[in-house]
Amino acid sequence: MTELPNLGGGPILAVVGRPNVGKSTLVNRIIGRREAVVEDVPGVTRDRISYDAVWNGRAFTVVDTGGWDPDARGLAERIRAQAEIAVTLADAVLFVVDATIGITDADEAVVRVLRRSNKPVVLAANKVDDTRAEAEAFGLWNLGLGEPHTVSALHGRGSGDLLDAVLAALPEAPQESFEQEAGPRRIAIVGKPNVGKSSLLNKLAGEERSVVDNVAGTTVDPVDELVELGGRTWRFIDTAGIRKRVKEASGHEYYASLRTSTAIDRAEVAVLVLDGSESISEQDMRIIQTIRDAGRALVIAFNKWDLVDEERRYYLDREIERDLVQVQWAPRINITARTGWHVDRLVPALDKAIEGWETRVPTGTLNAFLGRLVAEHPHPVRSGKQPKILFGTQPSTSPPTFVLFTSGKLEASYERYIERRLREQFGFVGTPIVVNQRPREKRKR
Repeated sequence: MTELPNLGGGPILAVVGRPNVGKSTLVNRIIGRREAVVEDVPGVTRDRISYDAVWNGRAFTVVDTGGWDPDARGLAERIRAQAEIAVTLADAVLFVVDATIGITDADEAVVRVLRRSNKPVVLAANKVDDTRAEAEAFGLWNLGLGEPHTVSALHGRGSGDLLDAVLAALPEAPQESFEQEAGPRRIAIVGKPNVGKSSLLNKLAGEERSVVDNVAGTTVDPVDELVELGGRTWRFIDTAGIRKRVKEASGHEYYASLRTSTAIDRAEVAVLVLDGSESISEQDMRIIQTIRDAGRALVIAFNKWDLVDEERRYYLDREIERDLVQVQWAPRINITARTGWHVDRLVPALDKAIEGWETRVPTGTLNAFLGRLVAEHPHPVRSGKQPKILFGTQPSTSPPTFVLFTSGKLEASYERYIERRLREQFGFVGTPIVVNQRPREKRKR
């Protein structure tokens, strides 16, 4: 897939350079935390990996790439291809060079590719730990990329000036996040093959537009439909059924499952269609996980309800309790797409899910809530320590994302308790919630 996950919605900075010049260390310095894998072995970073970063109040996405060797073969060649993709899709490039080694043939080859890309390039001369090394770095002017910004990724020297230069190279991010793609709400209809996704779309559209056949997997390409429902226009993305695990799928099935993932990424809400007459399968659970990982709102539609008798209803209730425990927050509707029975219940469910997905809690309200929560149910003491929540904020919606500044790492069970109470207090129907912790680092004396 050649689409970069733009997690923060801001402009994208690709960090490229030869193996072992300190790219990942510099990325950790830029994002302000140790997330990029750092090891003194060339080629540890193999894929494009994205991180959110903020500098001087501006958000952007940093893409760490594998070491770029233009003469690479095998795995190294794939790493180079990933780096080239990152450059193609980025808004600006941070080219990292080891100032202690100087310009190599490989560096000059990378420069030629960067020139062809016509992207703004910021040149970072890394491993400049003192003034003597700074003088050596001036030789990098010969690369023809303008001023080399001297920096020590390891010690932080010069990183502020480098980030100022990065911001100058990046375009301003648009003010809106999801509103930048104006128009109808985007809904992906997803589910395994033969559960009635196309029948549902046809009933909603009021005409036969999608190919419907009682053979599993008839639909392969996503088909966008503009549909009038409840006095509003919606954009429905009908998707190919996700079949097997991607690595097991073959040929067009592989691409169909990739396109389904792309459709979920393009959507705001995913409507997961399940066959009410059949047991919830591992495949259904994988689709739910894909939707959660993408941070999309979720509505679950049990289709073929005309085939669900009393006995099946009994077992389905047990399956919902057991298998859908992770998504209890998702609105559930029972429909029969073939006849149109209860299909009108979809719009209220979509509205609820979108409202939850876009809910924002003011910082003052959130911290008053956290204060009450901690007073009622403090974090358990472990090994004589009891981490405390110092402050909380919700930096973004779609999905609602919270950052908790703490005196130590909260246990996963306590984090789940916080999420449960957030839902009880503020709703968040139909949406996953992301809770990130920022434990306070102990100062070294």
